[in-house]
Amino acid sequence: MSILVVGSVALDRIETPFGVAENALGGAATYFAAAASLFHPVQLVGVIGDDFPEDRLAFLSERGVDLGGLERAKGPSFFWSGRYHYDLNTRDTLETRLGVFADFKPKIPPQFRDSEWVFLANIDPELQLEVLEQVEAPRFVACDTMNYWIEGKRDALLQLLPRLDALLVNDSEARELSGEYNLFQAARWIREKGPRIVVIKKGEHGALLFTRDSAFFAPGFPLEEVFDPTGAGDSFAGGFMGWLGYVGAVNEEELRRAMIYGSATGSLVCERFGMERLVDVEVDEVHERVRAFRRLTAFDHPVQALHG
Repeated sequence: MSILVVGSVALDRIETPFGVAENALGGAATYFAAAASLFHPVQLVGVIGDDFPEDRLAFLSERGVDLGGLERAKGPSFFWSGRYHYDLNTRDTLETRLGVFADFKPKIPPQFRDSEWVFLANIDPELQLEVLEQVEAPRFVACDTMNYWIEGKRDALLQLLPRLDALLVNDSEARELSGEYNLFQAARWIREKGPRIVVIKKGEHGALLFTRDSAFFAPGFPLEEVFDPTGAGDSFAGGFMGWLGYVGAVNEEELRRAMIYGSATGSLVCERFGMERLVDVEVDEVHERVRAFRRLTAFDHPVQALHG
């Protein structure tokens, strides 16, 4: 069964210390689909304007992404412009034009409604709830959100949490949502509200997985060159969900593997501007990066030596 993703498809203007990308393909659902489709079929629901160059999405179709849920509406497409500081950890949003995305009401096509795997990308939690009313019996539902919704739509977000299997947020979002500074305590607070799995992303410093029984840390991959971190979190989510869909299992072992595959896809996207790296990446390159993660973190514990 395919992974259903609902979210934004956009055009971006990205400035970093290393250059500028004009009209770069962007949007949370696009990054997610590009990463997840390396492992598992994806169904995408979103909206684009009549100005959107639809051929830019051809690589997704070639990779098996079903764009049957992508609407084209009259008006301009969602546009975002941002400038990154030299450390690439800080960015300034220069402009956001919602365009047709402002009136986006997700309509799940009948052929998508039996999806077992659902990812609710970063949109209004009220719309995320509406999506769940349209899918029949999802096996696993994961969700992303942001500070804007935590502040402005907190009640709707709290209604959504009990219907999730996993919440993926960054560290500042986890702290704001829970009111807890310590990330272990923040994850516990979130889990008590519904999701049995909490993933807290920490950018270049990796990501933390919290389940009922354990915690696991996936480091960030040490890149020699970083051009643009836009979409890294959505690409992480795509690798994470794509792996779970591929193996068809959600257990401790596969969740840990999914974290590493998410870190691998999230790191790859940073190597070029926008989505350029994910357009031509081969799945063997992702597997090789996962093997590199293993080499980076593997060590032997000389227990006998400690006891003389």
